Amino acid sequence: MSDKSPFIFDADVDNFNKTVIEASREVPILVDFTADWCGPCLSLGPILERVIPEYQGAIILAKVDADENMKLCGHYGLRGFPTVLLFRDSEEVERFSGAQSPSFVRDFIERNID
Repeated sequence: MSDKSPFIFDADVDNFNKTVIEASREVPILVDFTADWCGPCLSLGPILERVIPEYQGAIILAKVDADENMKLCGHYGLRGFPTVLLFRDSEEVERFSGAQSPSFVRDFIERNID
């Protein structure tokens, strides 16, 4: 989905445990569950891709295609898209749904990073 930044990567059901759950012990990871057909997803995606690099690796972003990873969506009880989950120390610590402003995203990140 995105090769724009070293702080943004794609995740899926096969690599989620390693690239998100285990990796979140080292750095907080936002997980954007998104879909190509979802209007709010198309609004939020570019905002996340613009904001995440500002933190220079203090937080990273995993993009998950919801349609291709319904098992993950079900596991986390997602009911709508986009939904963004934040993982720290191998646990989900917070989430938000829907298209949000850059300032909302920055506030969300800043209260969740050291």
